[in-house]
Amino acid sequence: MKTTIDSIMKKVKDKNPGEMEFHQAVHEVMCSVERALDDYPNLIYHKIADRMIEPERSIIFRVPWIDDQGEIQVNRGFRVEMNSALGPYKGGLRFHPSVNLSIIKFLAFEQVFKNALTGLNLGGGKGGSDFDPKGKSDLEIMKFCQSFMTELYRHIGENTDVPAGDIGVGAREIGYLFGQYKRIRNEFTGVLTGKGADWGGSFLRPEATGYGLVYFAANMLETKRDTLENKTCLVSGSGNVAQFTAEKLLEFGAKVISFSDSSGCIIDHDGFTIEKLAYVKELKNVFRGRIAEYKDRYPHAEYYRVNPKDTSNPLWNQEADCAFPCATQNEINEKDACHLLENGVLLVAEGANMPTSERGVEMFIENNILFAPGKAANAGGVAVSGLEMSQNGYRMRWPKKRVDEELHKIMKRIHTICRDYAKTYSSADNYVDGANIAGFLKTANAMTDQGYV
Repeated sequence: MKTTIDSIMKKVKDKNPGEMEFHQAVHEVMCSVERALDDYPNLIYHKIADRMIEPERSIIFRVPWIDDQGEIQVNRGFRVEMNSALGPYKGGLRFHPSVNLSIIKFLAFEQVFKNALTGLNLGGGKGGSDFDPKGKSDLEIMKFCQSFMTELYRHIGENTDVPAGDIGVGAREIGYLFGQYKRIRNEFTGVLTGKGADWGGSFLRPEATGYGLVYFAANMLETKRDTLENKTCLVSGSGNVAQFTAEKLLEFGAKVISFSDSSGCIIDHDGFTIEKLAYVKELKNVFRGRIAEYKDRYPHAEYYRVNPKDTSNPLWNQEADCAFPCATQNEINEKDACHLLENGVLLVAEGANMPTSERGVEMFIENNILFAPGKAANAGGVAVSGLEMSQNGYRMRWPKKRVDEELHKIMKRIHTICRDYAKTYSSADNYVDGANIAGFLKTANAMTDQGYV
């Protein structure tokens, strides 16, 4: 089996040179899956792993638009439709200058297994652009979104590919994208999720990833007869996922002491209250300000500016019980992981996609830390997106309480599935192996049922 994994990784690197994030995502999954594949020789014979790694379709397109000065700008758009064995492609759109094919492919690959774990009939895909919404006017963002959708619309549909939001794509961007799709196609369909609640969206969609992350963490602690109450928690990021992770943690009685953005991080050792959190939401969602401005309102807080020369993030060098990385990929490196361990962390749950480096993950598992990989822990967002698609099909909207109950059930089920597969093939607390093996086998069996070529 080791030979098979080595062979697969060699092909991945040869065929996708320089795509480091994609290589990392594939390697993590394959290292887990090798524990189970000996029980499924038909999957090896029919090269299911090789097929699953290769996207069914990768689309790259130009996005021209006109800025407020009348200058033509040109960005690059992407949509990777990775796997549709379980249902229509489903996954977000990311607008950020770091976006490239490697990042979109790694996100799409992760999305396949994340969606499989939800139990919903959803395949995996991801998309986006190297466009940076930061500093742009609403008019510029609208023009970009309209140009982006003018190309993307031909590749998506409610039964084909259903995008959603991700970094840089919130309610505003989804609205502009949906409006352009509707204008071009002359139809009102559930082709995007994350829509406004008054025009086809679901209650709790903005909150879902953060809430689901906390539900998953609570289930992990429950296996140790422990709870989140009075736990000191580090949260990175300051977008929807971070905000609603903090909100739910406060509801569970935990103490949240941090937020961050691309400029730096804020540490409030007194803990964020509902009032302080409301200010963070206003600062980021309404005024689109920087997290550093929190210190203007609460001067006792500590602010650390990003230092490009520093190889570690001071946010992860604080005494805490739990860590919730909710910003971006590989934000916790080996040095950060070492700091977390030294400062007594007992649980790490990923709100972002692959926010921990491979060595960081290994260190957490080696030290018996409860570690929740993103493909399991942050699946709440796509779960509620799936519920939004169901509501769109019936032209109805469920009350918040029902959506929250369904989300809670789905996250509990994902936790149980991960733990069960981990017990069978690894160890009970190795949620990485459990999530990877469970998601892979469900997708692989669907692929074999539907034919070998």
